[in-house]
Amino acid sequence: MAMMMHRDKERFPLREIPPDYIERVYAGVLGKMIGVYLGRPFEGWTYERITQELGEINYYVHDKLGVPLIVTDDDLSGTFTFVRALADYGNSPDLSAAQVGQTWLNYIIERRTILWWGGMGTSTEHTAYLRLKAGIQAPESGSSKLNGQVVAEQIGAQIFIDGWGMVAPGNPALAVELAHKAGSVSHDGEAVYAAQVIAAMESAAFIEHDLNTLLDIGLSFIPATSLVARMIQDIRAWHQEDGDWRRTRERIVARYGYERYGGGCHVIPNHALIILALLYGDDDFQRSLMIVNTCGWDTDCNSGNVGCLLAIKNGLQTLEAGPDWRGPVADRLYLPTADGGSCISDAVQVTYQIVDMAHALRDLPFTPPPRFNFSLPGSLQGFQLEGEETGAILGNVVHPLNSTQRCLAVSCQDKQEISLATPTFIPPFAQNMPGYELVASPTLYSGQIVKAHLLADQANTAPIRVQLFVRTYGTKDQLETYWGPTIALEPQAKQVMIWQLPDTAGEPIMEIGLTLRNEASSKPGRVYLESLDWRGAPTTVLVCPARRGQMWHRAWTNAIDQFEPWATESFRLVQNTGRGMLIQGTRDWQDYRVSATFTPHLAEVFGLAARVQGLQRYYALLLTRSGRTQLVKVLDGEHVLAETSFPWELYQPYALNLQLQGTHIQAWINEQLLFDLQDTENPLVSGAIALICQECRVGCDTVSIQPVSL
Repeated sequence: MAMMMHRDKERFPLREIPPDYIERVYAGVLGKMIGVYLGRPFEGWTYERITQELGEINYYVHDKLGVPLIVTDDDLSGTFTFVRALADYGNSPDLSAAQVGQTWLNYIIERRTILWWGGMGTSTEHTAYLRLKAGIQAPESGSSKLNGQVVAEQIGAQIFIDGWGMVAPGNPALAVELAHKAGSVSHDGEAVYAAQVIAAMESAAFIEHDLNTLLDIGLSFIPATSLVARMIQDIRAWHQEDGDWRRTRERIVARYGYERYGGGCHVIPNHALIILALLYGDDDFQRSLMIVNTCGWDTDCNSGNVGCLLAIKNGLQTLEAGPDWRGPVADRLYLPTADGGSCISDAVQVTYQIVDMAHALRDLPFTPPPRFNFSLPGSLQGFQLEGEETGAILGNVVHPLNSTQRCLAVSCQDKQEISLATPTFIPPFAQNMPGYELVASPTLYSGQIVKAHLLADQANTAPIRVQLFVRTYGTKDQLETYWGPTIALEPQAKQVMIWQLPDTAGEPIMEIGLTLRNEASSKPGRVYLESLDWRGAPTTVLVCPARRGQMWHRAWTNAIDQFEPWATESFRLVQNTGRGMLIQGTRDWQDYRVSATFTPHLAEVFGLAARVQGLQRYYALLLTRSGRTQLVKVLDGEHVLAETSFPWELYQPYALNLQLQGTHIQAWINEQLLFDLQDTENPLVSGAIALICQECRVGCDTVSIQPVSL
């Protein structure tokens, strides 16, 4: 393999990033999402059932089956979460399998996020997670030697692989190397070979447009004697002989069908359908997805890989041919992990995360744009018009004053008032998500400063009044609106609206939006939203009176055994074994002070954490049963930065304060400064807050957060 890798690096040297790279990554992310959303409603169905009940799958069928289109799904959450190992470990091409395995432990909440929790020996990913949890590092965690060939060769390595191809544009050797390390966390053998083929093809698709050449490139990285390689060659030959995808599908069923392999979802049959769809799809996005979905088996997985590869290869224009694939999706994406502030996401935000990593791998500078920037053609980033406003138009257009910039255009008729918004937390229609649980924290909080850059069209004949707003989940989970500043946007005027969000009394903010009113008497008007963003830590107090609804509790990313919504305290936390965490906030909070008063009822360890980036990356002020208090950094293990004696008693309150400014960390208990130090060696620079409970029950009424300045 080492000789092959060296030879292929010579054939595919590290090229400059293609000029259309960002758009092609965006296309790939969308292609993955569309493929998954298309195939998810009938995942696991047979070809016979699909053709009988649904016919050929030429477009979304979720409405026919009474399920939502935008869903949580392991194909998406795993793909766009595990690739974050690159950024978390310094964007090094020398990233190890063990580091990707550690990334699993950091972001996965056991039995709640990302994986299918089917049990040891049934779910390959669950089996690998249990190995990792027991201290068995990757790649042994996913090895056939440890888990058996049947378990190790299921489909999971392939379905999570697309991100590794996209961070290595035009460098399939690097994509294959990263895919091997990532895939071996949970899989082995043919499963990893299949993943490497997909990763190599997706990487090469940035510079090569011939499908058969891409297949040759993918095959060049795996043993010619492997089952995956022999199967691909068989399907290529059948394609030449048959000229009919249904006939070739029958051959696949006979030679490579499910009954020949153990487990619930083996990689070989499903990889075969991917190759079938690519060969017979005639480079057409809709036809290729029709074939792979109509064939059945693991439809969302196979469809996601096909959609991603074709979209990378052919760009955004391939998504515009045929039916409206993008409109119903509107970029919306859920990525539930222990980093709950990153759950409510969209295709553009994920695109720029991948692009940022790709630049860092090459030691190239890159500055991501604002959170909502609309810079990519057709992007909406979750913004939708509220209600069915007559005459209202929402779309992504070229900026009227700058042909190199794009923005979100909103048109409204005379004397018409319309609203548009994008979610910042779980929207009402997604509260009862089928299948995989939707775990999230809000992305926006009281005290943060929102900036919206706006422009009025020069053809407007009167001002358009614009007002910012946020909606929260209030008592009994009813929606409440908080109104921001209003401006009268004159024709052709540019203006920046700045709003420091008011105190929402701890109510989680569900969405942010704008209301527009056209003051003209006879003509429509148009406003362009250039960008919308917010920065900094919040100023907020998180307290839960008894009247709070369930969404207040769901705003906490729950990695703890019991978080009691009926308790007299705001927080009654119970952890039976090990360490549990209750997390809220986002990855971009940097310098702040967090305070909470704990009353232990039974405790091995309890405390307060800051700059939380998951379950395995944070600072914490901890009180231990042995009568010690510690300031720790959890990062590839737990490291005690400082400790001292601090006897404490059950049933007594203890006020903990943790403050971080740059590398400066200070910690107090009951207003006594206990620790004051600098952490300059690989510091954690940002993250959420958390309450920690280890084999105990503790109570807490109020958590407060406020920014501090360097």
